Amino acid sequence: MVFNHNFNSPETEQILTNPLLKYLQHQPPEVLARVAKSASPEIKQIISQNVQGLVGMLPSENFDVQITTNRENLAGLLASAMMTGYFLHQMEQRMKLEETLADCASLNKDTDSKSEK
Repeated sequence: MVFNHNFNSPETEQILTNPLLKYLQHQPPEVLARVAKSASPEIKQIISQNVQGLVGMLPSENFDVQITTNRENLAGLLASAMMTGYFLHQMEQRMKLEETLADCASLNKDTDSKSEK
């Protein structure tokens, strides 16, 4: 999913006062695509499950599901998914940092115990 930053309709004027949306609109499409591709499969899976939970999930083989909404609600769903993605990315980075620090601490303990002998 790539963020569509070309909002030109009068209905979106209120949304355009959002500083994050303004920032996103000034980003080149290739930057947005690169950021979207940088999300890990785990983050994509969690966001997918979150969005499916928000809109409902019926098996497509048994139901012809169609969802109708307006731009405002769709923008809210997109914002929610984006914020979830940013949050999950930060938590993933934090987890990796904690793992690295734990590895460094265990290496230091091993080094200290060897030097004492």
